[in-house]
Amino acid sequence: MNSAKEDLRDPSLRRVGIISSISLSVVTLFTFAVAFMTPPLSGPLAAGQRILYPYTNILERFPRDYYWMYPALLMMLIFIGYLATIDQYAAPGRKVFSRIALIFGAMAAGILFTDYFVQLTVIQPSLLNGELEGIALLSQYNPHGIFIALEEAGYLLMAVAILFLAPVFAGRGKVKGALRWTAVLNFLLAIISLAVITAIYGISREYIFEIAIITLDFASLLILGLLSARLFAMRENYNN
Repeated sequence: MNSAKEDLRDPSLRRVGIISSISLSVVTLFTFAVAFMTPPLSGPLAAGQRILYPYTNILERFPRDYYWMYPALLMMLIFIGYLATIDQYAAPGRKVFSRIALIFGAMAAGILFTDYFVQLTVIQPSLLNGELEGIALLSQYNPHGIFIALEEAGYLLMAVAILFLAPVFAGRGKVKGALRWTAVLNFLLAIISLAVITAIYGISREYIFEIAIITLDFASLLILGLLSARLFAMRENYNN
């Protein structure tokens, strides 16, 4: 097999491609929905009850404020599987782009998976055992803490990974065109958002950019998953 078209004659690739693409969209949508129903309780957008520094009065917030992190962990694993499938799909001359996407995607997923896993396994046990030192810096409730910083870094790397998918979907057709535009626009909007928010808020941007980049990446993953599933399912891609 020496082209993406020939690779798509492999039923295993088509099957894995469709499954990974649909799974990415479904899990991304579910994660975003659960996260959307978990409003911030600290920082500039907090409403009603507020959790203040040193963010130690949060025992009653577990696990409801952390539910969205469980599907987010799964989403990171599916994202890597999706990128690996796209790398297999990519034509030989464009595999350099799919490999770069896979590398940046693995970096992003690794950062975010670790970030969420630490929240789920470190914060609550530490509070229950009265081990409060360093909790304020690690807590998700700190609007300028390590958790937010790692999310910003992880989702920025994810935007870069998505950008490098654009050349992989070269060629004619509405589906490929939509995939390319989704990948490019996501990155451009991410950079514009970072520049504008930083210009307005400076180092006091808190989690404003985090919300923006998560929204952009999640929307792009949802669209990419649906379009990629369509691409893998189109018979003209693998018919003689």
